[in-house]
Amino acid sequence: MAITGMPQLGLHRRVLLLVAPIVACLAACNLVTPAPITSSTATPDLPRVQILSPAHNQQAIEGVIFDIDILASDAAAGIQRVELYVDEQLQQSSESESGPARDYRVTMNWYAGEPGWHKFAVFAYNADGVASHPHIIALEVIPSA
Repeated sequence: MAITGMPQLGLHRRVLLLVAPIVACLAACNLVTPAPITSSTATPDLPRVQILSPAHNQQAIEGVIFDIDILASDAAAGIQRVELYVDEQLQQSSESESGPARDYRVTMNWYAGEPGWHKFAVFAYNADGVASHPHIIALEVIPSA
């Protein structure tokens, strides 16, 4: 069977004649190396925050008020505020009274009222208003005996 407009050629030669222009076009497309993407400004470091105590998965007895020890830091702009959320509701906020501080440690209290698991998340904000990633722990409140 002959391809219209082509003289009778061997199968390999016909495939080569059809595929060669496609391969040449594809090869030409890969001759240029794209320029690397550069950023004109460096990404600033975010503030850091952590819950020092209580530990993740710790149990608390219903009806007890306990302390949450929090440490936040930001070497560049300083920490201005720390927020504590329990079950995604803002419970407490603390601001540095002496202005932004490189390291800011605060103790917040929480009343263990409802039995079950509770999610604690803390955020730190630097003097520029930039928020940290949250530090999250879970605590289980168990009924009192």
